[in-house]
Amino acid sequence: MARLNEKTEKPRDAKGTLRRLLDCLMGRRAALAVILVLSLGGSLLSLLGPKLAGTAMGAAAAGKGLVDFGLVYRCAWAMLACCLGSSAVTFAVNFGMMRIGRLTAQKLRSDVFHKLLDLPVSFFDRNQAGDIISRVSYDVDVVGTCISADLSQILTSLVTVAGSFVMMAVISPVLTAVTLVTIPMAIGYTRRMNRITKPLFSRRSAAYGGMNGFAEEKFSGLATIQSYAREEQTARRFAAINDDAADAYCQAARATKRMGPNVRFINELGLALIAILGSLLYMRGYAGLDQISAFVLYSRKFSGPINEIANITGEIYAALAAAERVFHLLDTPGEPTDPPAAEPLTDVEGDISLEKVRFGYTPEQDILREVSLHARPGQLVAIVGPTGAGKTTIINLLMRFYDFREGRGAVDGRDMYALTRSSLRRSYAMVLQDTWLFQGTVYENIAYGREGATREDVIAAAKAARIHGAIMQLPQGYDTVLYEDGGNISKGQKQLLTIARAMLYDAKMLILDEATSNVDTATERQIQTAMRELMARKTCVVIAHRLSTIQNADHILVIDQGRVAEQGRHRELMERQGVYYRLYAAQFE
Repeated sequence: MARLNEKTEKPRDAKGTLRRLLDCLMGRRAALAVILVLSLGGSLLSLLGPKLAGTAMGAAAAGKGLVDFGLVYRCAWAMLACCLGSSAVTFAVNFGMMRIGRLTAQKLRSDVFHKLLDLPVSFFDRNQAGDIISRVSYDVDVVGTCISADLSQILTSLVTVAGSFVMMAVISPVLTAVTLVTIPMAIGYTRRMNRITKPLFSRRSAAYGGMNGFAEEKFSGLATIQSYAREEQTARRFAAINDDAADAYCQAARATKRMGPNVRFINELGLALIAILGSLLYMRGYAGLDQISAFVLYSRKFSGPINEIANITGEIYAALAAAERVFHLLDTPGEPTDPPAAEPLTDVEGDISLEKVRFGYTPEQDILREVSLHARPGQLVAIVGPTGAGKTTIINLLMRFYDFREGRGAVDGRDMYALTRSSLRRSYAMVLQDTWLFQGTVYENIAYGREGATREDVIAAAKAARIHGAIMQLPQGYDTVLYEDGGNISKGQKQLLTIARAMLYDAKMLILDEATSNVDTATERQIQTAMRELMARKTCVVIAHRLSTIQNADHILVIDQGRVAEQGRHRELMERQGVYYRLYAAQFE
């Protein structure tokens, strides 16, 4: 992920990004074809104006008493009609492109969201949530805005430039040759500035992503910031990141703002040369006033769009940089697809085993070494050990959030990798130490994992989790709307709601990762009793630091430094006076 202090790099493939953007638009090729025809028609109408103006000026130059006012009036009315027609067509083109831009952004945002749902857990472990959100919102909006506003302008400008050049060549090849003198200058300058601005806009997008990531991180931990009185330090850190983002924006803006005036200067220089040479041709009788007038107007039509394109170059590169970030996310490999022979896990009994598993989050370091585990149907297996020993990593492997390097895993005697990943995960209910609640009613949060759950089912699960009484004290009971992540209830209540959710979920296997860490001891005992009743004939894998809560476990696995140090029942491990004994004794010192 790009960081704010990293060296600025150019976009990897600006041309490829542009091609992919055009491919996104091809889904609406019919609408684009209509808009292209309208742009062509509108540009042709606008190109008739200089020709009519030249004709009118030629008629007016005949002198007193010789002016064909009928022709002048007809040209004037025709020019008005062309102007009105061109404006109406331009409005239709802009409206159509605005709709296409909105629909394209909507499609991109939907693709990104569905991609995020398909990405492995490891992706979210490596990337800030704020940076991901920035790609879904800010970057996609930049792309949509460019398509809505800039693409239609580019289409119209290209037709106008090409049409003007043809008309100029027809009127006066000599003056057209003068125009060609300044075009290489404008093109050379623009290409040079393009090489400068591309990396600046890439840095700008990365800077905004980093700033969003920092803000999201700090807002989620605001209570901790305030409790340690770190508001000023956090504000200073944000100010530095904000300054870096603003500097990235200003550098990109300065580079692009220079382009418009400089290209305009080059075009104005060409216009001055045309005026001088045109005057000489007129005085020597090689060209009439109508030709010179029409040519000057067409040269303005020719240079004007070039100036406009130069002015929006910054927006185009901003869109390309944003699109590159979006496409990079879309190109991120998702979870490996199931092999063709993979079968769904059905009729689950709950027999879980790992055999000599080796795993590391990086190739250089192993977290687990030769770890084996066996949980028979209906057993309660506890995994304990010091912090960082690899307990949660085992859970990640059981759920196939990560795939181990060596060893074998099985459920009901069937190889985990011969089963479809989704059916394997659906066979587990899971309660984590970090609770997750969404904005919705209490009922919706508990019933989240079980489609069609009745209110009676939800209430029964809540009673079993010892949270029913607290729910009934809320303003609307089970219809109370929880804030984002359950901000209007206590941490302990949030934990109990997630436990009720897991209890309601009809699964043969249950994983509890420090599931009672946020509740008091008395409530914890009640939950343990209720769980034992509800978990009859279910396999449960528990990670616990409070060793007093797993004394009745059928099997205890002690992990130390990534290896199985000891295993057995509570009494057996206490009698050995090994690692488990020391961990247990330390909690009562």
